[in-house]
Amino acid sequence: MNKKLLALAVGAAFALPVVASAQPTLYGKIDVSLENDDNGATDQWNVVSNESFVGIKGEADTNVDGLKAIYKGAWYIAADDGSVGPFQTHEIYVGLQGGFGTLMAGNMDTPTQLVQGKVDQFDGTSIDMANLVGGELNAPNIVAYASPKIADTVTVTVALWQGEGATLDGDVAEGIGDAVSASVVYENEGLYLGLGFDMDTPHGALGSYGVDVGDDKQDIIRLVAGYTTDSWEAGFLYQMVEDAGGGNGEDVSMLLSGAYKTGDWKFKAQYAATEGDASGFERTLMAIGADYALGKSTTAYAFY
Repeated sequence: MNKKLLALAVGAAFALPVVASAQPTLYGKIDVSLENDDNGATDQWNVVSNESFVGIKGEADTNVDGLKAIYKGAWYIAADDGSVGPFQTHEIYVGLQGGFGTLMAGNMDTPTQLVQGKVDQFDGTSIDMANLVGGELNAPNIVAYASPKIADTVTVTVALWQGEGATLDGDVAEGIGDAVSASVVYENEGLYLGLGFDMDTPHGALGSYGVDVGDDKQDIIRLVAGYTTDSWEAGFLYQMVEDAGGGNGEDVSMLLSGAYKTGDWKFKAQYAATEGDASGFERTLMAIGADYALGKSTTAYAFY
């Protein structure tokens, strides 16, 4: 599929954490923009609710020394036409946290999705990289483990997806770890390096926004690098998505991003592309934008 899109957007994002009591914490974000979309067939202005959500999170002590329970629940909301109901799940999970790391169970973003870090300068907007890069998955029925920071720099995360009777490429998934997502992240003095890996990810069941390379299952390798200073940000992502159901081709994606910060301003640019041998999916994104911090929790922005 080849598609050309010209878009000009102006908007504002507002996020304010509120402590309802000692526990839990109420948090969220409302992000609304006014956008002009010209895709060749139509040229119109739209009020767009971007990744807006509301949630609660918290922790509770246990009777075991050094061990606490954690929980989080977040739901998408639509600030434009109300088309997204107030309880469309974003993430809901519960877990245990201690010196051994964190063990979680529920519905959550996969480690491969999260390994992107902050390389997507337009994350959460209508030109989020999820429009052309596969693997941006929020997964149900997950059990996940995240290690504590090793040597204060490295974190390892592994998530197992239980199929619970789903049919994947003709096979009924009834075991533990019918699909696996894992990541390794290194962070030190502004340098960010990440490796994400998905095996037998059930594309349809996990609801990818991006590339569909097979009937049900896909394998993903994602490499990410970023570097941040007080004034500059640079990011790189390279990804391969392969049909795990016996297909022969792979889809390759690449993203380059950068930003310059001065005072309350942040000027940014991004290039991303996907070419698909397996899916026949091809798309390129070039974008520039500017953010202006109106306060600690409020931002006005524009992009083209």
